[in-house]
Amino acid sequence: MRTLMTTLCLAAALSGLAACGGSPEGAAPGATASAEPLMRVAGGEPVEMAATAPFTVTAHGAFDQPWALAFAPGTRTLFVTEKPGTLKFMALPGGQVGTVTGLPEVDYGKQGGLGDVAFLPGESSSVLSGRTIYLTWAEAGDGDTRAAAMGRGQLTCASTLSCRIDGLEVIWRQQPKTEGRNHYSHRIAFSPDGKYLYLASGERDQGAPAQDLATNLGKVLRLNLDGTPAEGNPFADRGGVSREIWSYGHRNILGLAFDPDGRLWDLEHGPAGGDELNLVERGVNYGWPIVSNGDGYDGTPIPDHATRPEFRPPVLSWNPIIGPGDLMFYSGARWPEWRGAAIVPAMPTQSLLILARDGAQFTERARYDFPERMRAAVEAPDGSLWLAEDRTDGRLLRLVPKAG
Repeated sequence: MRTLMTTLCLAAALSGLAACGGSPEGAAPGATASAEPLMRVAGGEPVEMAATAPFTVTAHGAFDQPWALAFAPGTRTLFVTEKPGTLKFMALPGGQVGTVTGLPEVDYGKQGGLGDVAFLPGESSSVLSGRTIYLTWAEAGDGDTRAAAMGRGQLTCASTLSCRIDGLEVIWRQQPKTEGRNHYSHRIAFSPDGKYLYLASGERDQGAPAQDLATNLGKVLRLNLDGTPAEGNPFADRGGVSREIWSYGHRNILGLAFDPDGRLWDLEHGPAGGDELNLVERGVNYGWPIVSNGDGYDGTPIPDHATRPEFRPPVLSWNPIIGPGDLMFYSGARWPEWRGAAIVPAMPTQSLLILARDGAQFTERARYDFPERMRAAVEAPDGSLWLAEDRTDGRLLRLVPKAG
């Protein structure tokens, strides 16, 4: 009966009817009356956590190296990119998994493959079909070169388990294409007013391009929704790809998100040490590869930010590294003490970090250990958290507050 109800609910959403809800499990202490009831999600295997964790965890499904998570606004449908090149979706509360066709060919290997997935916040609707979808991926070039690309198209769903992307068009590319398969970054964040798309563009493990305003490598970019350079960018008078640049001196950004006050933040990997949380602002140079709070992998010292005041230092840095996989800000009611905090899944440390925010300052409030590397995080419409494990057959983990 649960499977039948799930099929009927998703079919209603696809055809334009209001999406169905799951049975409520009750609100956590401190939850507001306006909070959506907590869904009773089908299936899920319990995951053992430390007794001090303020949540319980269940594992759902198995995905091939999941990289990004996104709920289609207005729905309870969770989209998952798989790095080898597949896009899937999980219909909640039933947990059925469908596949999206019409994807680009990706250059898979090392850090490359299918990257981010994003939807326009202004297209919130209970109808899944007919909305704009954005993807990023690693794209092959001539010879042994490659670079990140971003495209957009229209999502069309023909059944409860099958959707496709129509009219997918590449609207942006990293320039130039280079050898190697690392540091693509390609994370997407929409401005709070929905007018602009901010895009993280890694320096492709090349270092020097991060300081070169003639390339868009090692930068945060501010674009129109069609991928063209937005007006008012700080280096527009230089022409070319410089018109895209919002900030520069970045290494490998894997988290990009706006806080509740409308400020843009990034989380980026340092070399041997020196992972960074940065407040991303117009025209600012963050110093890579000239300065870092880490050192080279071969032990070569790199001057710290404190030695070069002309470069913006990070708000937080970590030694040893945490290896961040994503960044989001919690806005739900399930954990009132987390509201406005930064949520950071981390890979080599196999952990979830909660960073308490006081204006433009952060402190690490808590760190919770997990059984596997943690890649991505997203808040569900009911205020629960979903995380993705960074591995083959990576599970989606659902976090809900402990009862009582």
